[in-house]
Amino acid sequence: MRQGTDGQTVIRFRAVGVSLLLAHLLLVGWLTLRPLDVPWMNAPNLSPFAGIRADLSLGPAAAFRRIGGGLLLLAPLGVLLPMAGGRLYVSPWLSLARTVAAGSLISLAIELGQTGVPGQVVDVDSLFLNTAGVALAHALVVPACRARLRRRGGPEPRVVSRSGHEAPQGSTPTISGVGMAP
Repeated sequence: MRQGTDGQTVIRFRAVGVSLLLAHLLLVGWLTLRPLDVPWMNAPNLSPFAGIRADLSLGPAAAFRRIGGGLLLLAPLGVLLPMAGGRLYVSPWLSLARTVAAGSLISLAIELGQTGVPGQVVDVDSLFLNTAGVALAHALVVPACRARLRRRGGPEPRVVSRSGHEAPQGSTPTISGVGMAP
């Protein structure tokens, strides 16, 4: 299935999305998986929302900085993952679910990767904050951008069969090469 009338535009859009996605993931990997030289180590935080409560007890400025940093770390994935997919005509809820699932798996991979890095500590709250940041960025940006691109893009997507001819919508699929049983 090919979407849009200009295949080159879709290819360029996806290429830019993939390039920006890889650049962002490299930056996040460098920020979160580099060894730190610290004189002491905190214990891993495995109880949900304990770190967020501790951040809130530090005062509004420190809480904003720490919680905001957790929300913003992977937030660009909420826009870059759908951009790399290059789909304009997709259910908003399905797109949000796929993007949040991918963002949470990336965040989980980062947290698990931190177990072997000196100076880095696993924090379950950062998993929640990173996933919430991906969801917020997707919900705030992607539906509006897709609607704008659809208005500018023109016609609905067309279904193209394997032979290259435009298939009528709603045709019943058939299985070829399957004979009757003896």
